[in-house]
Amino acid sequence: MTGFLIVLLIIIVIIAVASIKVVNQSEVYIIERLGKFQKVADAGLTIIVPFFDRVSSVVLLKEQTMDIPPQGVITKDNVTINIDTVVFYQITDPVKAVYEIQNLKKGIEYLAITTIRDIVGKMDLDETFGSRDSINYQLCSILDEATDKWGCKINRVEIKDINPPADIRDAMEKQMNAERNKRALILEAEAKKQADITVAEGKKQASILEAEADKEAKIRRAAGEAQAIKEVAEARAKEIEMVYQSIMSSNPDDKLVQLKSLEALKEIANGDANKVFIPFDATSALGSLGAMTEVAKKGDSKK
Repeated sequence: MTGFLIVLLIIIVIIAVASIKVVNQSEVYIIERLGKFQKVADAGLTIIVPFFDRVSSVVLLKEQTMDIPPQGVITKDNVTINIDTVVFYQITDPVKAVYEIQNLKKGIEYLAITTIRDIVGKMDLDETFGSRDSINYQLCSILDEATDKWGCKINRVEIKDINPPADIRDAMEKQMNAERNKRALILEAEAKKQADITVAEGKKQASILEAEADKEAKIRRAAGEAQAIKEVAEARAKEIEMVYQSIMSSNPDDKLVQLKSLEALKEIANGDANKVFIPFDATSALGSLGAMTEVAKKGDSKK
């Protein structure tokens, strides 16, 4: 009797252990009863019927990563390159992820490989290096739409590396060196051009300033000479005026006036002016003086 109770107790313990399941956080259990889907057990304690229910799958709900092996892809310009890609995905519907596809990871991997070849095959080699963001976005959109029926969400797709063949890399390095040298020569030429322009502008400004200074000096010199001539003329005019006033105050006769006029003309003619304006009265006196000279010459010839 005691042995029977011990056996019964052991059976009860085994049944209890088989009936109680503890589900970890961020995981769910897919429970099947007699080979048919029964329920999804969330995190915590779950009771199942022994010998009838079983845990068919354990599904992780965290975001997961999948490293796609490097794939050889032929570009539009017939260059074979190796592309290394990583996919970030998360299961949103555990039932679909288990029952809609046999192997979810393999399905995502194959789909990613074919999509990469399709996208990159439409691009040139240079375009692939400058279009990583575009390739990532297209991959993510296509994979997310295709895996939606599998209860999976593609959050991100990143291209880790693009490796062209060795000869292509050498050619690209040479091209980059040539481009760097070209840019250096262009910058050097631009700097020299700018320096020449600056020097020419400086010479131009110096010439302009020198011409303006020379012009200003000539203007000032001419103004000074004009002022000096004006002052001399005014002084002469004052002298003549004083002489005239003196003569008029002594009540002179016509001959004296004419003689003094001739003396004044002599003083004016001895000045620095190039032209001398002779008054009308002075010309009459000069005429009389000329007549007297002719008479004197005739008298001398008779003798």
